[in-house]
Amino acid sequence: MNEAALISVKPLSTVRLCRQKKGFAVGKTKRGKGTKIMAIADASGFPVAVHIESASPHEVKLVEATIDCGFTEYAPAKIIGDKAYDSDGLDQTLFDERGIKMIAPHRKGRKKIKTQDGRKLRRYRRRWKVERLFAWLQNFRRLVVRYEYHAENFLAFVQLGCSIILLRLF
Repeated sequence: MNEAALISVKPLSTVRLCRQKKGFAVGKTKRGKGTKIMAIADASGFPVAVHIESASPHEVKLVEATIDCGFTEYAPAKIIGDKAYDSDGLDQTLFDERGIKMIAPHRKGRKKIKTQDGRKLRRYRRRWKVERLFAWLQNFRRLVVRYEYHAENFLAFVQLGCSIILLRLF
């Protein structure tokens, strides 16, 4: 697969209920407790991989697990991420172990030498397609608020939502 893939994460918003949110893959956020949905979309914006995790760990630590949870056996050649994915260690690890080039704009306060130039960052303009994927997933009411206690059940509903999105393609 020579096309670039897009990666993003959306934390689930917490709803103020009488009880506290409990279960597996639930972590603390600024707004309470939540779950992150990590997704990789292809160049058309259709899901290629989906992974859920607690809201606590940073996205850089979850990229490899998301790639491993792919729906296809092929990994993308390039991954486009937002500023949260600006990590030299992640770039080096993905390229050495998997042959994947990470394209992410640099953070404002970067102290090291810049590694991205304008030519690669032109692909960053297509990142809206992965945001559209999350908008499509938010149409499924069961995914907006996590009702499931077990993480496996919630992941199954996320994968079911991705399957429905892929079936609408045909």
